[in-house]
Order: sequence, then structure tokens, then C-alpha cells
Amino acid sequence: MLWFFVGSTAALLTSFGFVPQLLKMRRTKSVRDVSLLTFVQFSLGISLWAIYGLHLKDPIIVAANLVSLSVVLAGIALYIRYSPRS
Repeated sequence: MLWFFVGSTAALLTSFGFVPQLLKMRRTKSVRDVSLLTFVQFSLGISLWAIYGLHLKDPIIVAANLVSLSVVLAGIALYIRYSPRS
């Protein structure tokens, strides 16, 4: 039971870790200090974690990484939306 709580708490914290950055991007409508490469790299890592979780049949790993992936993809969408056009 303790490890379920630890895993669930870790999943929540990491799943929503980029939300403050997304809120700032939306509020300021600026991505000047944001690295697209970070978002892309993180989304690839999250995808692999989700696949690994499917392999292990671990719902916490799968759910946490699917939520994380949706947050990071939203970040990529905001990056594209607020990037300066040349």
C-alpha cells in the first residue's frame, strides 16, 4: 500500500510537471526562453515509458505517461502557436 501511494504521488507530480511552463507560455504568449528540443525529447522519453508500462502491464506507469504526454504535446502546440514567424 505504501509503494502504491509513493508511485501514485510520483506519477502525479511528474505528469503535471510542465503545467506551470504551459501556463506561463499561454499567459505571456511568448516562447522565447523555451526549448522546443526539450519538449520533443521529453515526449519521446514519455512515449517509451508508456510502452514499457504496457509491457509490464502497470497501469500507474501507463496512465502517468499518457497524461504527461498530453501535457507535453500541449506545450509543443503552444510553442508552435506562439513562435515568431519569420
